[in-house]
Amino acid sequence: MDKLLRLLGENSSYTTAQLSMMLGESEDAIKARIKEYEDSGIIRGYQAVVNWDEVPDAGVMAMIELKVAPQMQKGFDDIAEKILAYDEVESVYLMAGAYDLLLTVKGRTIQDVSSFVAKRLAAMHGILSTATHFILKRYKEDGVPLVDKKKDGREMIFG
Repeated sequence: MDKLLRLLGENSSYTTAQLSMMLGESEDAIKARIKEYEDSGIIRGYQAVVNWDEVPDAGVMAMIELKVAPQMQKGFDDIAEKILAYDEVESVYLMAGAYDLLLTVKGRTIQDVSSFVAKRLAAMHGILSTATHFILKRYKEDGVPLVDKKKDGREMIFG
């Protein structure tokens, strides 16, 4: 993988000056490559990894597995495009295994997410079944540990 992409994936707040020093390339060359990645759609955006467990009233997240009836000539793409249009849906993945699509969904309450699944997702043409899993605690997200070992009560005490 491209070293520049790996560095931006780890920390998108690196400045072009910092990236230039780390990669041994000119700052202008780094800027040009980043622009090329953005223009071609390789880089789609920049965001921080947020520990939502620490944010008051952040709402709830759920992973939802869907079994889907693929459509002739379109496969899973058509239904995935309809699903990703919902504001509640954070991400959509095509999967191999027991389920076809995996969604992450965000809502204010468990009831909001449950209602979204029952009234909107499960009722969609082509959805055969759903399995909803509510996220209770995040330990690591996008490669970033979210648990402070000193705060989580699992440190060993000798004495």
